[in-house]
Amino acid sequence: MNLQELREHYTKGGLDDASMPDNPIPFFEHWLHEALKAEVVEPNAMALATVDSNGHPDVRIVLLKGLSDREIVFYTNYDGTKGKQLDQHPYASATFWWGPLERQVRIRGAIHRQAQEASEAYFKSRPRASRVGAWASPQSEEIASREALDALFTAAEERFPGDDIPMPPNWGGYVMIIEEIEFWQGRGGRMHDRFRYWASQEAGQEGETMWTRKRLAP
Repeated sequence: MNLQELREHYTKGGLDDASMPDNPIPFFEHWLHEALKAEVVEPNAMALATVDSNGHPDVRIVLLKGLSDREIVFYTNYDGTKGKQLDQHPYASATFWWGPLERQVRIRGAIHRQAQEASEAYFKSRPRASRVGAWASPQSEEIASREALDALFTAAEERFPGDDIPMPPNWGGYVMIIEEIEFWQGRGGRMHDRFRYWASQEAGQEGETMWTRKRLAP
């Protein structure tokens, strides 16, 4: 396989200064809806980057499960690697890639744990198997075999035979406050369109967030 010869020619769209809004959050939501309509597989999947205690980057795919105002939400096991890293360094970045639309969105911001009541409300909405799995998996710990992992799931099913499964104490949501968000649209000749927004420390009318927008070179 010759990786140097792999390339795509981006022709599906563009971004111009006049069409970019003052507030990027509704625009992000619009792009997310378009990814859903385009039947992108897991359109809410995002690569979440954190750092460990040595400052080394770590990245994995998680699912966006909440979007409102300047906040995005995802859920995980607090005792797993990402949870420990986020508790120690509560700042992260996330990237969405929607290949069929030739689009990318990058987000950075501070992180905090979601209120327990909100996490519990989401946990109750999950399929039963997912709720059982939250109890069964000692996330990021070594597992001797697939059979051992399946045994943990079976034991959790037996522990909670009905549908009333409480949320594990070490499971819940993280909220990222969007401080920067960048929109990338593929263009021909690798002359892609990039617009980055920064949240201002100053509040506008009625306390709404003020944003600074700049076009960036590809």
